[in-house]
Amino acid sequence: MAEYKDPYKVLGVTPNASDDEIKNAYRKLARKYHPDKYADSDLKDLADEKMKEINAAYEEIQKMRSGGGQKNNGYSGGSSGSTGGYNYYNVRRNINSGNIGAAEAELNGVDAGDRAAEWHYLMGCVFVKKGYYNDAARMFDTACNMDPSNQEYRAARNQLHRNAGAYGGGYNTHNSGGCSGCEVCQGLICADCCCECMGGDLIRCC
Repeated sequence: MAEYKDPYKVLGVTPNASDDEIKNAYRKLARKYHPDKYADSDLKDLADEKMKEINAAYEEIQKMRSGGGQKNNGYSGGSSGSTGGYNYYNVRRNINSGNIGAAEAELNGVDAGDRAAEWHYLMGCVFVKKGYYNDAARMFDTACNMDPSNQEYRAARNQLHRNAGAYGGGYNTHNSGGCSGCEVCQGLICADCCCECMGGDLIRCC
């Protein structure tokens, strides 16, 4: 039985890479190992095998992403088990597009045993969008504790804490009442931070 190879590592990208980043990585490798470049070389056979590996990896990623939030056939993306084996591509896409209800619904549907670091980070992003900053801070802290080496999680947590300090250290939790102008600004800044961490941009001037 052939050894399973992580398709993202084959292409040199992370599981959180955008579709365009994956496509660009594939094209770059395809140009590098194209058989025509090695037609008269002793490396032709090696280049052919590498090209097959690159094509297979790209095809597998496309299949995983088109599956829409299904299990990745036993593959756990991310370091330190950060995703718990769950594909969060659609959740990130919904958060970036402002479809918070759909993102939250999908996150709530994840089995408790699969709620690893990535789950807590994305739920924190949902809470930020909804203005529940205490809950967001708790989720970001949990994500960082579960995957201390993840820079994306740390950046979101640190930005949220910095914003809290700038506005007197207060957070809103599940509060259906009104909010002040400062709280609205704080929410936009925090939401923008989380969007930028995932490749989007809520406030274009920031």
